[in-house]
Amino acid sequence: MKHWASALLLAGLAAAPVAGAADTEANANAAAATVDVEAFVKPDTFTDVKLSPTGEFYAASVPMEDETALVIFSRADMKRTGVFRVGKNNHVDDFWWVSPTRVLIGMAQKLGSRDEPISTGELFAINANGTGADVLIGYRVQSRGAGTRIQPKKVEDVAGFLVDDLPADDKGVVISVQQFSADAYTRAERLDTITGQRNRLAIAPVRNARYMTDNAGVVRFALGYGTDLRRKLFYRADEKSEWTLLGSDAQDEVMDRPIGFSADNAVAYFESEQKQGPDAIVAFDLATRTRKEVLRDKTADPERIIYRNNTRIPVGVFFADGKPRTVFFDNASPEARQYRSLEAAFPGDAVRITSQSADGQLALVQVWNERSPGDLFLFDRANKHASHVLSRRSWFDPAQRAPMRAVNLRARDGLALSGLLTTPKDSSGKSMPLVVMPHGGPFGVQDTWRFDDDAQLLADAGYAVLQLNYRGSGGYGRAFLQAGMREWGGKMQDDVTDATRWAIEQGIADPSRICLYGASYGAYASLMGVAKEPALYRCAAGYVGVYDLPMMHTTGDIQRRGSGEAYLRNWLGSPEALDKVSPTRLADRIKVPVFLAAGGEDQRAPIAHSEKMERALRQAGVPVETLYYKTEGHGFYREEHQREYYTRLLAFLSKSLGGRVAAAPKAAAPAAAK
Repeated sequence: MKHWASALLLAGLAAAPVAGAADTEANANAAAATVDVEAFVKPDTFTDVKLSPTGEFYAASVPMEDETALVIFSRADMKRTGVFRVGKNNHVDDFWWVSPTRVLIGMAQKLGSRDEPISTGELFAINANGTGADVLIGYRVQSRGAGTRIQPKKVEDVAGFLVDDLPADDKGVVISVQQFSADAYTRAERLDTITGQRNRLAIAPVRNARYMTDNAGVVRFALGYGTDLRRKLFYRADEKSEWTLLGSDAQDEVMDRPIGFSADNAVAYFESEQKQGPDAIVAFDLATRTRKEVLRDKTADPERIIYRNNTRIPVGVFFADGKPRTVFFDNASPEARQYRSLEAAFPGDAVRITSQSADGQLALVQVWNERSPGDLFLFDRANKHASHVLSRRSWFDPAQRAPMRAVNLRARDGLALSGLLTTPKDSSGKSMPLVVMPHGGPFGVQDTWRFDDDAQLLADAGYAVLQLNYRGSGGYGRAFLQAGMREWGGKMQDDVTDATRWAIEQGIADPSRICLYGASYGAYASLMGVAKEPALYRCAAGYVGVYDLPMMHTTGDIQRRGSGEAYLRNWLGSPEALDKVSPTRLADRIKVPVFLAAGGEDQRAPIAHSEKMERALRQAGVPVETLYYKTEGHGFYREEHQREYYTRLLAFLSKSLGGRVAAAPKAAAPAAAK
């Protein structure tokens, strides 16, 4: 079934290359000494798949070269029944079955493969049979674009975001609505997903608000922030009550994020920040205003909340430090028993129920590990049977992939740090050439145990790969996150250095063969690393990076809003303080080869950063290679550009570390005779 379903998803959208005849033995031996880049640039079969309430249909988001489409197909015969797509740079960000036959779609845009999708505030809907596709809210309603039939009484330039899909209502949902202006106030409205009609439910007393509804769909909480980035949490008892301030971090207090309610709506559940250590799950009695801690891990924040089917009732959480694990409020609950049964059926894998039928008899289950990009199974509760539906990337054999394990170490100031180490398959794990790969972001982002494209590709080339969640990363509590404030080039960089030295001390890395490589902030950390520790590394590669920090206050998309400027000053520092930690100003300290790649349409890390870094390196006499595509953004979209990038990256690393290079592109199949 998995190959049939994969073909249906991709047919007419993003055709995958067809493998040719078997190579000769000589070619096979040659291929073993190279890296198959083609396998890594080929898009996934799907991003997400959800089961309809009756179990009759699947809806799947399907990544393409520079967009993401939505495909609906029948579960009975796996025939495609509907397709939705908007065009270049437009991506299905999320989607929800709002009735057995209608899907609501939230859209986002991103200018590049490494860009974070930014919601456009557009909500579309389509019927399962492919009819009735309309934009319900967003700028295309105002312009009457995309063939919309929605004719609102009042045309507004607004954005809409789903708050509650109201499982008991086959037409309506609760959305938040705000003007297309920086740091706007928001209102909650009920949206009819058939007609597009909207009715106001509430107005938040704080800017940039996110709402939380109870199990009856009543808006009860509003959490937001102003241009000063100070968060405020408001609560109301019912739809007729006034908002009251429940909490604020204006006095540097810890904050609560509402995540759901008890079945009777008498207790609210929060993910609650702590002054030290990871976040806790707290039960808050709304009548007595008393709090009770439900669970808290020693090291990790909750990564994802597990809810009772079709409710706002949280029953457990995922933790993502190392292999994902589940913890439930009540180990005897039906949800806990179901997860334990599934986890026992897939030992060694992470398991997550992505969606269920309304009656809970059918569950769509995603299964993955660090060697497998993931598979989907349909679990029939009555028969206790799981049948395979789809593979995310069937062309990868997990048995031939590289293992990844969690690692722990201490920074020089004693701070506990966590990370991930990927080592080549069948390697000894000792004295290996090492690529240290800091993640982008940097704040609030976390490297997690999963199939990581870059780590697997580099392991194929013969390298160990170290990914560190340095201070400022997400997933380890508020204090750990804030420890990275204004530490670009400072303690965040020292953490990367300390992790590198830890790998040497552990005998993992050959100290004479270590390079830095990263994208976005990771590119900054790579160039800053070789400037700050010129004797520790043999090369550095930066992809769509920022290298001149004062420029971040004047170029790019962050500073364009009031809260963005506050973010830059609070988390990076003032322009005057950033000169000394900008690689463009430290090129004379860099003594090793550098590879830079960037896109001319990048708004997050404008290509001017890379061009300025290149000029500074050349003036300092540093060997530098570059790869620029004027039509690409924050990460290359086009497969041929990705192929060229990884081919160049592997060749560059090989010069310093001695690893494998990319295999030659496969010859195109000959055209059929006419």
